Amino acid sequence: MHSRKTNSISRTWALVIAAYVLIIPANLMPVMATGSLFGTEKDTIFGGVVFLWTSDSQILAIILFCASIVIPFAKLFSLTFLLISVQIRSTWKPKLRAKLYRIVEAIGRWSMIDVYVATMLTALVQFGSLMSIRAGAGAIAFATVVVLTIFAAKSFDPRLIWDAADRSKENNHLAKDLNV
Repeated sequence: MHSRKTNSISRTWALVIAAYVLIIPANLMPVMATGSLFGTEKDTIFGGVVFLWTSDSQILAIILFCASIVIPFAKLFSLTFLLISVQIRSTWKPKLRAKLYRIVEAIGRWSMIDVYVATMLTALVQFGSLMSIRAGAGAIAFATVVVLTIFAAKSFDPRLIWDAADRSKENNHLAKDLNV
C-alpha cells in the first residue's frame, strides 16, 4: 500500500499547463541547426517530417510525426481529460480512464526519440570546420515538454479516478438500505 500523493491535482495541473505553454515553441522553433561549408540550415520537427516524406522515407516520417507531434499532444490531452474527470468527480468508465493513465505513463520516455536522434547526430557528425550540428531552442523546449509530461503523469494519483466511483457505490448501497 502506498500513501496518497498530496496535492496531486494542483501539481499535475501546474506541470500540464507548463507543458502546454512550451509545446508551441517546441513545434515552431528550430530543433536542429546544421552547418556546413554551404551555409546553415535550421529545421523544425515538422520540417523534418516533411523532408523525410519527400525523400521517400515515409515510414521514418510517420514514426517521427507520431513520436514528436501526435504522442506529446495526445499525452497532454489525456492528462487534461483525466484531471477534469477527477475534478468533476466523474463515475464514467473508471477502468477505461485508469487504463488511459497507465498508457500515458508508459509511453512517457518514448516521446524523446527525436531528442535522442538529434543528440546522436550531434555526437556523430562533428567534422570540425566541415560540418556541425547544434541543438536548437525547439529541442530544448521539446525535451522540457517531454520531461514535464512524465512528471505530470507521475504526480497524478490514479486512485482519484476510483474515488468518485467508490462514493457512488456507497451512496447506492446507502439508498438501498434506506428503502428497505
